[in-house]
Amino acid sequence: MSSENLELIIGWLYPTLMSTYGDRGNVITIQRRAQWRGYNVQVVALDQNSTDADIQAVDIIVGGGAQDRQQEIVMRDLQGAKADAMRDKIENGTPGVFTCGSPQLLGKYYEPALGQRIEGLGILDLVSVHPGENTQRCIGNLVIEVTASRLAQELEDMTGSKPYLVGFENHGGRTKLGKVEALGRVVYGLGNNGEDGTEGAFYQNAIATYSHGPLLPKNPFVADWLIQTALRLKYQEHISLSPLDDSLALQARSAMLHRLKVSLPNPAIAKV
Repeated sequence: MSSENLELIIGWLYPTLMSTYGDRGNVITIQRRAQWRGYNVQVVALDQNSTDADIQAVDIIVGGGAQDRQQEIVMRDLQGAKADAMRDKIENGTPGVFTCGSPQLLGKYYEPALGQRIEGLGILDLVSVHPGENTQRCIGNLVIEVTASRLAQELEDMTGSKPYLVGFENHGGRTKLGKVEALGRVVYGLGNNGEDGTEGAFYQNAIATYSHGPLLPKNPFVADWLIQTALRLKYQEHISLSPLDDSLALQARSAMLHRLKVSLPNPAIAKV
């Protein structure tokens, strides 16, 4: 099947309310990497004006970070049929990347520094609590080893080496995982809570993480995993992606790892 006959629809969660710290770069990265390979791409805003049918129609979901007030607006809007559609998409394997505030949206609840608990969608078995206004934020560069077993194996199959992610975290909330697999193990930084060494969560094909940066420009092989997973699910064929020249992104990763004095065994390269 020719790539020019295939289409991907990227659903961007509440772009005007949840685009803190440049997370729109994740949308752009998926879009461009698919287009460079000849795929037709649409980017659709999933916001207050969207319906449950709009959510059901997308192939990849991208969510970014938000301030507490904006996140409360989002969590109050994403209810009823729209919430059911989001649960259905994730439970049925639609791939997505959810950064900072978005994992809290997908979790059981978020308790802000001020105000009342905000109920989440309950898709991910995790809770997030802000310890208080005077508590130091979790902020700084972040390096994690992907330990979510299936994702780690699939990324290793794509790249030929064990996957590590480079990013930047900036969050006040602390997340504790229940019966959901962590995305990875913290190599450098603080991660979910600065205590247990976990970072993010992985469920079905949903990647939840505190890693900004944004994440995908720094780790383009993850964008390729999202694209490939979405295409295979949509078209029910074993689709593999053609390689791209990621030398610049890999040089940037190497420079950051050198700056942080982090030495990785055979860090992932993009060779899909």
